[in-house]
Amino acid sequence: MAINATEKPLGKVFTPDYQLSIPSFQRAYIWKPENILQLISDLEEACKSPETPYFLGSLILVREGDTSFSVIDGQQRLVSLSIIIAALRDLEHDEEWMRLLDALIVEPGDKLRGITSQPRLTLRERDAAFFREYVQEGNLEALFDMNDEDCSSNAQRNIIANTKQAYDALAQLDEEERHRFASYLVNSVTLVIVTTDDLDGAHRIFDVMNMRGLPLTPSDVFKARAMSGLPAAAVDTYASRWDDIMDPLGDDAARVEEFFRYLHLILTHKPATGKLIEDFLSDVLNQYLAGHSIEAFIDGVLAPYAMAWRILERPSDTVLPDDVRGRLEALNDYRHHEWKAVAMWALTHSFRNLGDPEVSFFAQRGSHSARDGGRTADPLGSHDRQRLGEILCALEQVAGVDTLNRRSAIDRRGHTAAAIRDLDKGFPVRLVRGLSVSAADRAGALIRLHGEVQGDPDLVRLLLVRANEQRGGHRITRPRSLNALPIMPEQVASDSSFASWSEATRDHWVNRIGNLALSQANDKQIAGLASYTDRRDRMLLSASSKRFPLTAELADIADCTPQTLQYRQDETIRLIADYWNIRYDAERNDLSTLSEESLRVTDTSTSPTSKRVSIAQVLAAGLLIPGETLVWDRPRKGERWVATVTAEGKLRLDDGSEYSTPTAAARAVGGGSAGLTVWKRTSNGQKLSDVWKAYRLRKR
Repeated sequence: MAINATEKPLGKVFTPDYQLSIPSFQRAYIWKPENILQLISDLEEACKSPETPYFLGSLILVREGDTSFSVIDGQQRLVSLSIIIAALRDLEHDEEWMRLLDALIVEPGDKLRGITSQPRLTLRERDAAFFREYVQEGNLEALFDMNDEDCSSNAQRNIIANTKQAYDALAQLDEEERHRFASYLVNSVTLVIVTTDDLDGAHRIFDVMNMRGLPLTPSDVFKARAMSGLPAAAVDTYASRWDDIMDPLGDDAARVEEFFRYLHLILTHKPATGKLIEDFLSDVLNQYLAGHSIEAFIDGVLAPYAMAWRILERPSDTVLPDDVRGRLEALNDYRHHEWKAVAMWALTHSFRNLGDPEVSFFAQRGSHSARDGGRTADPLGSHDRQRLGEILCALEQVAGVDTLNRRSAIDRRGHTAAAIRDLDKGFPVRLVRGLSVSAADRAGALIRLHGEVQGDPDLVRLLLVRANEQRGGHRITRPRSLNALPIMPEQVASDSSFASWSEATRDHWVNRIGNLALSQANDKQIAGLASYTDRRDRMLLSASSKRFPLTAELADIADCTPQTLQYRQDETIRLIADYWNIRYDAERNDLSTLSEESLRVTDTSTSPTSKRVSIAQVLAAGLLIPGETLVWDRPRKGERWVATVTAEGKLRLDDGSEYSTPTAAARAVGGGSAGLTVWKRTSNGQKLSDVWKAYRLRKR
């Protein structure tokens, strides 16, 4: 493989000597406005020193003819440079400058020498005509009038956005500045041109570049490797097929990488390591390459699973049956996404036509008939709907319980791998490992529902949504702003309707789910409201808040008592337990009615933070000493609060008031609720949270 490398200014690259084309196996144009604006800014700064060249990296080209080259690396820069030159051309008033700039991106042709007019750079087939018509041939005004619906690929959307931004940025320069910029661009911006006449060698260079950390996505690498295993006659067809499959997934590299991670897990039953590219190539793609069956991989694996992924991203836009859409919409509420791999498997094995390019799983915009027709005519090729429903139901149960139990990512991935392994074996859903909740997990979830739920507003909001949906019997449309607000405030004023409650009672309820209600209002809007009726009325002010049954029923509660919160606590826990089907054990005992202590007998995996530890317990263990002092320093506010540990297991403040918990003491002086983290021992600076942790570790 002969390789040549020469350094040339851009004005020597955009000439008849280099007829450049982007091969079909290459990635799309993915630069965003911030990328092209950064390039323009860098060039503006560089041209202030015209005697100093600006090195723009290397181009890797494969020679296809005397002057014809395929671009292996450098597409993003070449397209962006063409856009910049096109913008400079269209901003120009001098006809000679316009002609010279136009000649950089479009060969003007010369009949005498037999040179035809054509663009210097030809993009992939799906984007070439678009780029030529609107950018290279000077039709920017028409380009600026387009919107996303006028584009057939993400690359075209990026071209539109980047051209607008480049044009606007360069329009800020006066004519003299633009001329200076253009001259520097043509004469002083240099590239190292690396050429080879060996396509296989180019693929190897491509791989080496990726392994060295250049910004190639896994999809880029997999596509290039797949195309290298096809006969030449099939490359263009399947490169276009790959783009048709992957382009709708978007060009967010992280999302596409996530898709391939889950695809790897589905096909191998093992989570990918941190080396996704190496894992997917060795475990999956190389097997198809060895069997000369890349076509089967693209048509039979990539296509249906990519469609499944799209469905999971936008289930509400699909023509899937209502129950399936509803389950998928519910699963999207969870912050962790390991469930997606199982859902992808379930969809792919439940709809025969998932990979068929002629079958659309999405409703046409504004068309209700399309969605309805999809259910009745069933062009989707659905089968075994019952099993699909069972899988999705079990999957949400596991996702919910794992979220509540703060299951680690490793454990979640293990659940997923086990589930797909058993599903592939044809096990009934009730026997599939990874789709069942153990007795300990069930008990642990209920313990956490009984306890304090502060510190994770997203989880609290989700729990309340689930409870309300279970009560209402349907999925509830949520307002843009939705918050879990306390019925009883953290800080109770002396004139509050809650002031008559004992300090211990208030401390017990302040961070429990029974004290929370969903509302479109926010914390600031109710912060100054002391009475129950004022807080309730503000929560119910918006009609959107009344969509939630547990919130709406506050209107019928004239006075809030501890018994009120206890009722709401019990009812909310019961509703959530019913939703996730964790209310009953194997003997049909109602676990939602059991105490935390009774549940803890069953729960062998209880988190060390799941049960409140009292000051008296820590004293008895010898980890705190009666009479020692604690301090809370707040230097920004110029405050210093001191508390003394009493022999009775309380914290006494300087004013003589005593509190049974660090949190209550913190709220009393500074409005804080994380008492364990703010109070420190004066003896050694140790946080109480560390003392409490030491106690729990002793007791495990």
